[in-house]
Amino acid sequence: MAKAKAASAKFYGTGRRKSSIARVYIMPGKGNITINKRSIDEYFGLETLKLIVRQPLAATETADKYDVIVNVHGGGTTGQAGAIRHGIARALCKADADFRPVLKKNGFLTRDPRMKERKKYGLKAARRAPQFSKR
Repeated sequence: MAKAKAASAKFYGTGRRKSSIARVYIMPGKGNITINKRSIDEYFGLETLKLIVRQPLAATETADKYDVIVNVHGGGTTGQAGAIRHGIARALCKADADFRPVLKKNGFLTRDPRMKERKKYGLKAARRAPQFSKR
């Protein structure tokens, strides 16, 4: 039943990391990854970020079976790459439930809870105190 479902459907997953949010759609295809209407090579300059994005597909051995379309906004490049990875992993789970143990073992389904700490009054940043002068 999962095979017939995968032939026509489009699967969705939301990924989040720091202040980045990625809306990820996967559908059967040749393995093209499109981010904000640009190819992955055009969007991410660093090879490590491209590797992060492809990790869930590599873990499930589906790199050439699905086309990925992503809309991502907020945060920086590293946060966006992490959000896309999270979204792809969630979408793969919806596409085929058999992928869940592999993705969970590699930690791709866990939302990274680390966020920027709020600035406190009397300080210049979250923990940065004003410069101390004896005189």
